[in-house]
Order: sequence, then C-alpha cells, then structure tokens
Amino acid sequence: MAEPPRPAASYTITALAQEFDITPRAIRFYEDVGLLTPARAGRNRVYTQRDRTRLKLTLRGKRLGLSLSEIKQLVDMYDSPSDTQQQLTAFLSVLAEHRRLLEQQREDLEITLAEIAQHEERCRQLLAGTAVRAPAGRSRKAAVG
Repeated sequence: MAEPPRPAASYTITALAQEFDITPRAIRFYEDVGLLTPARAGRNRVYTQRDRTRLKLTLRGKRLGLSLSEIKQLVDMYDSPSDTQQQLTAFLSVLAEHRRLLEQQREDLEITLAEIAQHEERCRQLLAGTAVRAPAGRSRKAAVG
C-alpha cells in the first residue's frame, strides 16, 4: 500500500534565524532584496525547503565576500535547470573575479604586515636605545630647569 505524500518541510522566520544564527530582521532584508520568497499564512511568513536552501547559499556567498547582486545571480541560477553551459560560465566568471580581488587583498595585507613589522622593529630599537639613555636625559633636564 502506498504511503500518503509527506507535506513539504516548512520553517518559521524564528526557526531559520536560530538555525543560521542570524536575526529575523536579516531574513526580512533578504526577502526585501528578492533572495527569499516565503508564502504567507495570515500574517506569518512560511518558508519552504527552497527558501532555507537559498538562505544557506546567501550566507555562504556573504562569507565568501560576494555582493548581494552576485549572490542573487548565483542563487537564482540554483533555481533554474542545472548544469547549463551559460550558468556554469557565469559562475566561473564571478568566482574568477572574486579570486582576483581576494588575491589582491592578500597581497595588500602582506605588504601592510611587512610595514608593520618594520615599524615594530624600529620602535623596539628606539626603546632599547632610549632605556639606556633615559637617566642622562632626566639629569640634564634637572640641571637645565
């Protein structure tokens, strides 16, 4: 005997907020920009498994540093028929550009860290030299004053 069809999983805004450790306000924002499209049951939002997946992909894109427009483009591709050449090419393009930006940021960070190390070393050298000369400087001030 066949089992009756199982109802599709649904989620409240509170449940999704708790699951992904974000605020309901953030979820409503993603709804406003078109990333999520919950159904309504009276005044309550009802999120489906599709919405949950889109939210998960959105948060993953944010962790990668993608803009909301890039995330929307990629998440919308998720909903359309998969494995099309155009979608994969677009995805590769977004990823390549993002990789290029991250590599530039990494290079900039490495340069900045090297500069900080130089400043730290110079400060340590000055402190080491000042510690030896400090008493002489104080006695000179006392003699001048």
